[in-house]
Amino acid sequence: MRRLVIWLLAGTLAMVLTLLAFCPAAWMAALVESQSGGRLALGDAQGTLWRGSAFVGGAPSGADPVTPLLPGRFAWHLSPMVLLGQVDVDVENAEALSQPLKITGDWFQWQVSPAAVTLPAERLAGLGAPLNTIQPSGRMQLSWTPLQVARQGNAVEVAGTATLRMEDIASRLSPVKPLGAYQLIMDWRGRQAQLALTTIKGPMLLSGNGTLTNGRLQFSGKAEAEAGQEERLANLLNLLGQRRREGDKDVIALEFK
Repeated sequence: MRRLVIWLLAGTLAMVLTLLAFCPAAWMAALVESQSGGRLALGDAQGTLWRGSAFVGGAPSGADPVTPLLPGRFAWHLSPMVLLGQVDVDVENAEALSQPLKITGDWFQWQVSPAAVTLPAERLAGLGAPLNTIQPSGRMQLSWTPLQVARQGNAVEVAGTATLRMEDIASRLSPVKPLGAYQLIMDWRGRQAQLALTTIKGPMLLSGNGTLTNGRLQFSGKAEAEAGQEERLANLLNLLGQRRREGDKDVIALEFK
């Protein structure tokens, strides 16, 4: 009887290990959507949970398919040690990432290695008015220092600094191309990030400061034209906000609350 029980346990264990070895990559897709609070999704997942690939997109709405947000496919290699609570993931995407990404930690907190990801400026239109009217284009790159990420219930806390660099930004509504290059620094401390927007070069000048708290943006800044470009940029600037007097010139108030 004891021998029979041992054989049954061994058979069950072998079956479980076999099933785990061939877990579909779709399991990773479900994990990403759950851990991101439904903000991100993996599309066309191929391979297994341990070694697979997919493209990253926004979470689908209803029957709509996942729409890619970033170029290329992300390939991952997940260590089976995750079953014991130890997370060790390697992520690669030569088209989007500046270098392979490594994520380590446990089920509740992770360390993310520094890297940069290429972002299409056209995706800014998805943030709503007035960006969906302006239809920006150009090149964007988001880079970050080593990040500490922790999940607290349904909230995510982050420690580290991320920098969004925007180059050759243009708009179909403006004859001035490009409008300029800009930098947004996000200093993350827990559930809040301090934001600082500066202009690298014009002719449209943007600046301001704000916070991003639990997904809610509060920002106060201004937009103005470089000397000699006021008339050519007037129509576009009027779409960004309300005019206000600052010293001896008019600027556009950038207010998000």
